[in-house]
Amino acid sequence: MIRAGGELPACALLASLAVLGGSAQQAAVNPGQLNESGHITAAGHSVPYLIRHLPVASFPELPPPIQAELNRRGCLIPQTYEARHPENVIHGSFEKPGSSDWAALCSEKGNVSLLVFFASAADKPSALDSSQETEHLQAHDPSGVLGFSWGIDSATPEQVREAQIGMEPRPQMLDHDSVAASVVEHRAVYHYYTKNAWKLVDMPE
Repeated sequence: MIRAGGELPACALLASLAVLGGSAQQAAVNPGQLNESGHITAAGHSVPYLIRHLPVASFPELPPPIQAELNRRGCLIPQTYEARHPENVIHGSFEKPGSSDWAALCSEKGNVSLLVFFASAADKPSALDSSQETEHLQAHDPSGVLGFSWGIDSATPEQVREAQIGMEPRPQMLDHDSVAASVVEHRAVYHYYTKNAWKLVDMPE
């Protein structure tokens, strides 16, 4: 999901602007396909959208305590419109070097949250961000139907340092992984845990 920076295609830019000024309506979930569809109103027009989800069971690599917590919360895992395999559940050393931690996007009742689970406290995830799913919609094909565009990846210290090319002075290399959150075709932001708190990693402007 990590994408290089760049300009949005005209259709995606239009959709992004529309979503910022739009409101969701007529949302419906198809339990069989785990799809949510509806319309947003933008600039006086009704625009359709489709968000695909997967159940927690689609990620058997998740440790059982984390699966149980996600299920307890009623989470489904939203998929970006370009997904070709299960995504938005990631593994990495997010707490400290060598730790075995997980992060997931959790959709529940129309809201989506970025949750990070440390191995040291699997039942007490950190929520790094939370918003309505309909705030993460983007046009992506000639049909005009908007799709979900928020994704997460694990980013190694080397990947973060590469993304910082152009910064002067060059920041010191991190010593463990970050959670990279991005919108499709946009530059990622990197969440890094240090000194018992989460912070955003400085990036070139």
